[in-house]
Amino acid sequence: MAIVKMNKISIIGFDSVKSMLIKELMDLGVVEISSQDSKLTDSEWISYIERDGDENEVLNYDIKISKVKQVLQSIDKYDRTKKPMFNLRKQISYSDYESKLAEKNNIENNIDCILELNSKLNELSTEENKTISSISGLQPWISYNLPLELNETKYTSISLGAVPNIVSIEKLKSDMDDKTQNCYINLIGNDKDLYYLSIICLKSEKEEVYEVLKQYGFNSIVFKDISGTASENVVKYEKNISGITEEKEKIEAEISTFVHLKDEIELLHDYFIIERDKCKILSNMLKTEKTFYLSGWIPERSKDKVESILKNNGCWYEIKEPEEDEQYPILLSNHSIVSPLEMVTELYSLPSSSNIDPTSAMWFFFFSFFGLMLGDAGYVLIMVVISAIILKKYKIEGTIAKVVRLLLYAGISTTFWGLMFGSWFGDSVTAGAKVLFNVDFPIKPLWLNPLEEPLTLLIFSFAFGVAHLFVGLGMKAYILIRDGHPWEALFDVGFWYAFIIGPMLLLFGDMIIPGSSAAGKYISILGAVGLILTQGRSKKGVISKFISGVLSLYGITGYLSDVLSYSRLLALGLATGVVSSVLSIIGSMGGGSIIGKLLFLIVFAFGHTFNFAINALGAFVHSARLQYVEFFGKFYEGGGEPFNPLIKNTKYIKIVKEEN
Repeated sequence: MAIVKMNKISIIGFDSVKSMLIKELMDLGVVEISSQDSKLTDSEWISYIERDGDENEVLNYDIKISKVKQVLQSIDKYDRTKKPMFNLRKQISYSDYESKLAEKNNIENNIDCILELNSKLNELSTEENKTISSISGLQPWISYNLPLELNETKYTSISLGAVPNIVSIEKLKSDMDDKTQNCYINLIGNDKDLYYLSIICLKSEKEEVYEVLKQYGFNSIVFKDISGTASENVVKYEKNISGITEEKEKIEAEISTFVHLKDEIELLHDYFIIERDKCKILSNMLKTEKTFYLSGWIPERSKDKVESILKNNGCWYEIKEPEEDEQYPILLSNHSIVSPLEMVTELYSLPSSSNIDPTSAMWFFFFSFFGLMLGDAGYVLIMVVISAIILKKYKIEGTIAKVVRLLLYAGISTTFWGLMFGSWFGDSVTAGAKVLFNVDFPIKPLWLNPLEEPLTLLIFSFAFGVAHLFVGLGMKAYILIRDGHPWEALFDVGFWYAFIIGPMLLLFGDMIIPGSSAAGKYISILGAVGLILTQGRSKKGVISKFISGVLSLYGITGYLSDVLSYSRLLALGLATGVVSSVLSIIGSMGGGSIIGKLLFLIVFAFGHTFNFAINALGAFVHSARLQYVEFFGKFYEGGGEPFNPLIKNTKYIKIVKEEN
């Protein structure tokens, strides 16, 4: 439950230190600079200040970034070095960073050179595509021996065209013969859609001939700017393509010579990103002729570091706590074990600053639910090992790091429940031992087999669900007490605890603690009376209060519905086990023969990969759903805006401070 406390900060400084201040604040990465639009319309401010920043400069940097991206994509095609599993940022010291930037002009010249080569390559590719298209258009006319530009003689008209291939050429010729005996129709070629024809007729009969042709959907084809036969032109075009291919290979070879500059170009890309962001943030600042003004938010824990920078730059500043009920940007801070689950919270919505971070509270339940629903030690033991290797071998950051850690902890939970259920790829280990080695190798569960005792697991799922709901109600009570409303915590949470726990003790108490069912009766009465007397307190009039209080008891059906939702823990757990068992049966159908063993291995590999993928996805989705609907619904208020500090949003490099 860790929402970082924020302080509001306002800064005024001389324009001469603005660039250095922004650089140092960006290096620190803990200051969010807020928009000042409201002050630009404030009559007390408007006559003194104007918006800072230059949109054209931001646009220029965006253009440069776009060009560098294009160059990196281009040379990446010719980079034959082995690609890493993860694209990690390369660490570079400030001194090395500055040293490499001293060659910025040379790098930009190389970029311009690559862009020029790309332009030539694109032109050649366009010309090549046009030539290929021309060849394709000429292919049906290869057997036509007359020059394509020839469309008439002294007495005859020569036309080329096509009709749909559903046309009967014999019927067309017959109808033409009925019209005139002085027309020659020659089928030159065809494809899946058209018949290609040459039509030779007397000039004097051209109109009559075309009347017949139109009835068959004839479309004329004219070859512009082409002379000679189709075959002659195809040969010429193919020679052109050969020349284009050679020229493209030369240019590609030249581009490949720049691959060794990839690191330098990536560094320049990130330099442009940093400078663009510096220019962009100026639009959130105000200025006069000689000073600037900015305001925003900083984490309270970073106050001393920010103050030190501001003092060194001779700035006036004010740091104060938010006003009462004032919303501030949200930054979550949790233990490294809990932090991977922040992404689940963020998928729903960040908490408002008046609420609490639910990540720690739902951590145990999320991973427990995930493990229960997947419930196979074999599947996820592999996932645990892979995740652990990735975390140890690669210095991954950000969202990817959270995802891998989430998979690691989910895998540990699933392995635990797999051991409890005795499930190692379902019962495929036992079946495999029999098929492959003719050995009996039963694996007994440490607790129970869900396929044999589903009712026990269903009851356990409901009990687990009740505990989950009670924690959610407890979170609501905590918020009410924290905000100075202890009586509301008693009325809206305490009495519901009593009204839910009482009937449970009344029905099942003696099975756990003999004699507790009697206590359950009185606890139920206490809860019911308390709800009747308090849930209508916002209504006017005694009768309205009483009726509202009585009707509030109907809310128990909502809690019952919530509890029933936890039956999905059993359902998805059974789904994994049933599919695994079916795969074992199918894989064992061939017996212990060579073919049978091969069948088992194939079914095992493909079947369990599919089963794991589908059910792991289902386990994640439904675990999240139980948090979002059943748990968050009891206390959570989202809608928080993420803390967005001024930082170096680099893609390829990570600039680190040098050790003294």
